[in-house]
Amino acid sequence: MPGNAPQTLADAIDALLPQTQCTRCGYAGCRPYAEALANGDTALNRCPPGGATTIDALAALLARPALPLDPACGVETEPRVARIDEERCIGCARCLPPCPVDAIVGAQRQMHTVLDSLCTGCELCIAPCPVDCITLVPRPVATIAPAADANRERHAAHVARAQRRRDDRAARIAARKQALHA
Repeated sequence: MPGNAPQTLADAIDALLPQTQCTRCGYAGCRPYAEALANGDTALNRCPPGGATTIDALAALLARPALPLDPACGVETEPRVARIDEERCIGCARCLPPCPVDAIVGAQRQMHTVLDSLCTGCELCIAPCPVDCITLVPRPVATIAPAADANRERHAAHVARAQRRRDDRAARIAARKQALHA
């Protein structure tokens, strides 16, 4: 069936991606990038975390020529994890929402830490930090990188939880507005 082909292709592409959910490709995560690739809307060389290995695998799957990594998306690096400088962390919790796999733990006005075993090295926690206490460091040798399937599942849970919060907030606001006009 022609209607099922793009979904199947997107699944196959998504399975090849590292699931860091870093957004450096220009998409909101690995799945949207996979769907754009399946639809022919983007190039196959936009995944810095996957690097040349992923580009080669995508090229083989899509029967397209492999291209060098698009420098506009970043550069290929060794696997990294975020590290929070505990002495500089002010406990603002701004790093928690952007982490696509919930690898940062902590609470408002409390120390935060990164769970190396969950961190994908996506860099999304760095920009929101108002005191610049988050850096990326090479993944410790003793720490096994999280599996792509586990990253995908944690990202889906993160997105679903964020959507529930938005829905709950919208419902509370609507109820307040209704109460004001009643």
